[in-house]
Amino acid sequence: MQFGSFNQGSTGTGAAVIYDTSTATFAKDVLEASREALVLVDFWADWCGPCKQLTPIIERVVQSYGGKVRLAKLNVDQHPAISGQLRIQSLPTVYAFLDGRPVDGFMGAQPESAIRELIDRHLGAAAEAEVGEILAQARQAFDAGDLQTAAEIYAAILQADPQNAPALAGLAHCYLKSGDVERARQTIALVPPDKKSDPDVSSVLAALDLADRAANAVDTSYLEARVAANPADQEARLELAVAFAGNGDKERAVDELIELFKRDRTWNDEAARKQLLQFFEAWGPKDPQTLDGRRKLSALLFA
Repeated sequence: MQFGSFNQGSTGTGAAVIYDTSTATFAKDVLEASREALVLVDFWADWCGPCKQLTPIIERVVQSYGGKVRLAKLNVDQHPAISGQLRIQSLPTVYAFLDGRPVDGFMGAQPESAIRELIDRHLGAAAEAEVGEILAQARQAFDAGDLQTAAEIYAAILQADPQNAPALAGLAHCYLKSGDVERARQTIALVPPDKKSDPDVSSVLAALDLADRAANAVDTSYLEARVAANPADQEARLELAVAFAGNGDKERAVDELIELFKRDRTWNDEAARKQLLQFFEAWGPKDPQTLDGRRKLSALLFA
């Protein structure tokens, strides 16, 4: 299956980047606006010399972020109520607002580097939270069987961050679900080495390993006959479980491994338990057979 590309463009609101605010408009200009972007509030006064030094620097910095940051300027002499509520004690004071609340700030004139450091710190946190929400949307689409939408969302994330491990893993899962094992393998290979331990990546790698083992499995009828003739043939039962899983018969795959575990849980360095865990990792935590298999395994482990 060939998934289409997806471009996630800007959804600018046309809001001004730098503007004056007041007691009457502070809630809209700052609190509400900070739910859309990082808002810096510059508390200043006409008589404040350092305020005049800071103004051109902070305005230039805010302008350079292309709308990702806004600057609201409040004259404390004209609007003392807000500065009193926020306990502003010296000028200039700058507060950074996100999601309707102050999250950072500084007092006194600051160099451009310090202002950028503050902005970057909070833009990074906001961007990470936004990506998390978008990943959740992709997972919901995947769980609902909408592979196209899920793949498009993952691709959009990867346009901005080509090494995003959860997005690479998600796209690989989409390819796996569609039966395109090779594209899944190529996609997951793009994950940086230091992110291979990400749980989403591990799940894809487990699924690929399972697909490889299933591709090499012999016909199940032969294995079923071996197990029927000799129920103690643990090797045949293990191979049968892998073959069942490869054919999509997850329930029988789990049942065979549970039976193997009942007979000898330590056989071949706990092969039954380890194979079950690989199945669970490959199928995902919400899969019905993962949930059922974990319940059965736990019942035996803690019996």
